[in-house]
Amino acid sequence: MSFWAILYTLWVIWLGNYWWLFGLVVIFDLHITKKVKWLFWKKEYKEGEKHNVWLDWLDAIIFAVVVVTFINIFFLQAFKIPSSSMESTLYTGDHLFVNKLTYGPRVPQTPLTIPFTHNVIFGKESYSTLIQNDYRRLKGFRGVKRGDIVVFGFPNGDTVLRKRPADDYYAWVRTSGRQFAIENFGPVVVRPADKKDHYVKRCVAVAGDTLTVRDGLVWIGGEQQEVWPGVQLTYTVTTDGHTINRKILDELGVNMKELYFDSSLPGYPRMPLTAAMLERISALSSVKEVSPNLDIYPPDPPDADCDLFPFTGQTGWTRDNFGPLWIPAKGDTVALDMDTLPFYERIIRDYEHHTLDVEEGQIIIDGELADTYTFSQDYYFMMGDNRHNSLDSRYWGFVPEDHVVGKPLFIWLSTDGNRSFPQSVRWRRFFKFV
Repeated sequence: MSFWAILYTLWVIWLGNYWWLFGLVVIFDLHITKKVKWLFWKKEYKEGEKHNVWLDWLDAIIFAVVVVTFINIFFLQAFKIPSSSMESTLYTGDHLFVNKLTYGPRVPQTPLTIPFTHNVIFGKESYSTLIQNDYRRLKGFRGVKRGDIVVFGFPNGDTVLRKRPADDYYAWVRTSGRQFAIENFGPVVVRPADKKDHYVKRCVAVAGDTLTVRDGLVWIGGEQQEVWPGVQLTYTVTTDGHTINRKILDELGVNMKELYFDSSLPGYPRMPLTAAMLERISALSSVKEVSPNLDIYPPDPPDADCDLFPFTGQTGWTRDNFGPLWIPAKGDTVALDMDTLPFYERIIRDYEHHTLDVEEGQIIIDGELADTYTFSQDYYFMMGDNRHNSLDSRYWGFVPEDHVVGKPLFIWLSTDGNRSFPQSVRWRRFFKFV
C-alpha cells in the first residue's frame, strides 16, 4: 500500500490539484479496510465457481481504457504521419509515439471525450464541450528548442469545413470567399483548442527570435542555422533524355508520388532532394544539370501574395525568401498600427481571447484604444523539412505555446501506401528514435 500511496501523492503534486489527495482514501480502503467495492463491475468468484466470460471481458476492457487513457493524457500518445511535409525525416505512413513529458503534458481542456479518439468518430465529433477547462501545462523536462520536431494543434484548425476537414478554412475564405467555402464544403465545425487536428513540423525559431529565410535556408538574428540531414528542397534535374533508374531513386528515398519525368525538358522539373541525395544525383552520368527551384518575388504558382503570412500582399516574401519576422515572446510588448496589426491580429483575438476592432484606422482592444500589445504566452515558427511541399508557419503564422502537444519519441511501425504488402512495410524504420 505504501508504494501506491507514495506514487499517487507524487502524481497529485505534479498535477498541482490537491483535491485529488482524497484519492488516498480509496487506496487505503482498497488495501486495508476493504469496506467499499470500488470495482463494482468486477465479480469475485468462489473457489470452483464458473467464470462469467462477459464480466471478465468487461473488466479487461475497463482496465485497458483507464490505463491507456491515463498514459495518453500524461505520458505517450500514438500519432501517424499523414503527409509528406517532413520527408526525408519522417515519412507518410510512419506510426510513432509522442512523448508528452519533454514539454510537460497539457491538462485536458475538453475532458468529455470518447476513449481512443481525438476529435472525430464515424464522421461526427467524438467529444462534448459541456465541460471546458482553462489551459494548464504540467511541469516538463524543458521547453521547445530550435531544431526540435514538434507535434502541435494546427493553429487554423479551430474552424473546419465538414466536407474538407483537412483543408485550411481560412485559406479558402481568403481565396474564394466565406460564402463559397461554406456552400461547397460546409457546414463549418468550431473546435476547442485541444481538439484541433495534430500537425508535426520542425521548430525553426522560438519566442524572441528574428527569423529570415534566404534561398530556402533559415537564419536567426543574422546567423545561419543548421541544415538538418532530412531537410530537402526541389531541384530541376536535366538528363540526357533518359529517366533515372527506379532502383537508384528508391535507394535514395525519393518520394515517387512527388516526381514526374518531363520529356520536353528532358528531365525532372521538381525532384525533392536532401544535400546527401543531391550529391549522389549530380554524380550520375545521365544527369547533365541540377538547379534549385528557389522562389523569388513574386511567388511562383500555386503560391500568391495572399497565401503567405501575414496575407497582406505587401511584404515581398516568398516561401524561399521570407522575413525578417520577429517571433512573439511572453511579456514582450510591440507597437500596434495598421502595418503591424496583420502580424498579431489572430494572436490577440483567437489565441489570447481579447475583443479586437478597428474603427477609422484606430485599434480597439477590449473596448479601449490601443497602440501597443503585451503577449501573454510564447510563440514558435514551424517549418516542414520537405520545404517545397509543406504548409507550415510560412502559410499560417505562429504556433502558440498552448498548442504544443509533445515531441516524437520513436517510430514503432512504418508502411508505404504506394506499395502492396509485404513490400509496403519499411522494416528499417521500426523502433527508430526520432
